[in-house]
Amino acid sequence: MPCYEIDGVIPVVSPGAYIHPTAVLIGDVIIEEGVYIGPFASLRADFGRIHVRKNANIQDSCTVHGFPASITLIEEYGHIGHGAILHGCKIRKNVLVGMNSVILDDAEIGENTIIGANSTVKAKAVIPENVLAFGSPAKVIRVLEAQEIEWKRKGTEEYIRLAERSRLTLKEVQPLAHEYFERKTYHDFESEHVIKAALDKAQI
Repeated sequence: MPCYEIDGVIPVVSPGAYIHPTAVLIGDVIIEEGVYIGPFASLRADFGRIHVRKNANIQDSCTVHGFPASITLIEEYGHIGHGAILHGCKIRKNVLVGMNSVILDDAEIGENTIIGANSTVKAKAVIPENVLAFGSPAKVIRVLEAQEIEWKRKGTEEYIRLAERSRLTLKEVQPLAHEYFERKTYHDFESEHVIKAALDKAQI
C-alpha cells in the first residue's frame, strides 16, 4: 500500500488490519486490528491525527482529513460507506455513515446512529445516539428500532470478515479471456447475505 511519512511522522497499522494496495495513508494515521480500508481510500493526516479503531471499516474512495491539531476519530465497528468524506469529526461506536455523505469539522455522530446516503452533517453538529438522520443539512428523522441496529451490526461483521478474507486470499491477477464452466463465481464467496432493513425512504 502507498504509505508515507511526513515531518518524520509515520502511520501505524496493526498486522490484523487490511489496507487495500490502492489506498493511501499519510502521516499520523493509527489503524487498529480488524479494520478494513477499501480501494482508493485516502487517509491524509498531515495536519491532525486520524484514528480508526478496532473492527471499523472505511470503504472505497472515502476521504478522511482534518484541520491542524484535530483528531478525526472512527470508533469500534464504525462503518463508513463508499465515497464518504470525514473531516475533523468524531464517529462513535457502531455508527453507519451512508454512501457519499459528508461529516464536517467538530461534528459528532452518536453511538449506533445511521446517517443516510448523500447527507451533510454540518460543522459542530451533534447527532444523538440510536437515531436515523439524513438530508443536507442532516436532521434526525426518528429513533432506530432494535432490529435496524442489529442489521447494521451484521453488515459490519461482514466487513470484519472481509478484512480477514482479503488478507488471506486477495491478490492481483490477470483476467481470464473467457468464462468457463468450472470458474468460481460469487456463490463461492465466504460471506452471508444481509437483507437491508426498511429505513423509511433513506438510502443507506
